[in-house]
Amino acid sequence: MTLTINSPLDMHLHVRDNDMLKTVAPLSAKSFAGAVIMPNLVPPVVSLESLLDYRKRIFDAVGDEKFTPYMTLFFKNSYNYEFLQKVKEHIIGIKLYPSGITTNSQDGVKSMDIEELRDTLEAMSELNIPLLVHGESDGFVMDREKEFGETYAKLATEFPNLKIIMEHITTKESVSLLDKFDNLFATITLHHLYITLDDVAGGMLKPHLFCKPIAKRPQDREALLNVALNAHSKVMFGSDSAPHPVSAKESCGCAAGVFTAPIALQALAQLFEKHSKLDNLQKFVSDNAVNIYSINPPVKKVVLEKESFLVPDSYADVIPMFASSSLEWRIKSVV
Repeated sequence: MTLTINSPLDMHLHVRDNDMLKTVAPLSAKSFAGAVIMPNLVPPVVSLESLLDYRKRIFDAVGDEKFTPYMTLFFKNSYNYEFLQKVKEHIIGIKLYPSGITTNSQDGVKSMDIEELRDTLEAMSELNIPLLVHGESDGFVMDREKEFGETYAKLATEFPNLKIIMEHITTKESVSLLDKFDNLFATITLHHLYITLDDVAGGMLKPHLFCKPIAKRPQDREALLNVALNAHSKVMFGSDSAPHPVSAKESCGCAAGVFTAPIALQALAQLFEKHSKLDNLQKFVSDNAVNIYSINPPVKKVVLEKESFLVPDSYADVIPMFASSSLEWRIKSVV
């Protein structure tokens, strides 16, 4: 049994920089036609020069693979219309992080006061530049995304022509927002479709499943599964694959992030087949993103086959989700 995915896309990806970039970028480029690249480096990607330099380093890392890095800038409320007009052709969107809410987000926005952000958001709206948002408050950790729902509603209402992507949603409340506002869309990760908080900390702590936003309750996972498996037209796959070396994961102050890039398509095929929804996988991992972002990705055909795949213990110094376990699907070929 085989399954062909045309031009699979990862619409939320961390490839880091330097040696880590050289390790992980080729793994995504091998099986994906393109990916939306997150800008939270140290220092963050905030200028056209730094963006173009980063894109070149990504191309150098992936070599001859046919792969498009869809670049983003790190949101600053100092961006004006003239600057955004100049960078528009080089980016797919701008990523907004509340300050300190996740890895390397200390330079994010200090306040989600709409008036403080208005000039930049209005310019983005006029120029048709999507806003990608890590949507969490600074409240109790289990409630942060739910609390941010009010901010999503305000943004969607105040800027009705601004395309807003709720990144890596994890709650049933976020899912419900999709059908309330025409300009709200979402990415969903592999790991949030598989795990709940119980998998992370219900028994022995599993640091390689620790991520932000944290995994939530079973009813939240069910809501995510419902829209993903049925390929809701406003959701798309975004792995949020976030590599860290073992020393940063298996330590005091465990770094947040689950590394899924090289096993994502195999695990998604297993999940969608389990729920008798394999016919919808193409939409979830490619077609919806093409429609939402109006992009034309490189032609790449990934052929998966129903055959056991043993996930490696590690990729260099990064441990993947499902390490040392077998998945039911493997990648047979990439054309």
